[in-house]
Amino acid sequence: MDIEIKKSIKPVNYKLAINILEKRVHNLALNNGRELIWFLEHKSIFTAGTNYKENEIIEKSIKILKTNRGGKITWHGPGQIICYMVINLNKRKKDIRKFISAIEESIINTLDEFDIKSFNDRKNVGIWTNHNNEIKKIAAIGIRVKKWIAFHGFSINYSNSLEEYKKIIPCGINDKGIININNIKKVSKEQILKKLKKNLLINLDY
Repeated sequence: MDIEIKKSIKPVNYKLAINILEKRVHNLALNNGRELIWFLEHKSIFTAGTNYKENEIIEKSIKILKTNRGGKITWHGPGQIICYMVINLNKRKKDIRKFISAIEESIINTLDEFDIKSFNDRKNVGIWTNHNNEIKKIAAIGIRVKKWIAFHGFSINYSNSLEEYKKIIPCGINDKGIININNIKKVSKEQILKKLKKNLLINLDY
């Protein structure tokens, strides 16, 4: 696999990040350039996927940026681990479910290495954990596929504020809460990124 691993230290503008992804998709479609795994953060922003509904905005005054990814409304901001990817499914199985499963396994395996038990849910996309007998979301996934090249990615709540989620119905799910890793245990962000990178490279090798 020829995957470029990129890590941005300073927060990256959302629109700039998406432009970079789309340019990479275009180049890969022409068999030019490398696949990408990119770890970054955004400043506070609400984004809506193609399946969102207006009634999922609770605080009507917030600005929502509409995107071309799948999924519904979510929030990104400081303290969140965002992983954007540009992965060529033409070189693998042309199976979107398989690709999403590879992402899910990578997140679950990474959290498991820190004794944080998590799981996926076919009805509610994302990664969930049972904390104090409550099922809460710890990671969100939103993917788009163009010419069998998958892009956008996922976010893991690390130390981010959970207050912003009260302004929306996150991912359209209103009967479950949101949690971050720091709510469960104190873990080094660098260690998480190291394990996450390892697990992604393992699970994307199919």
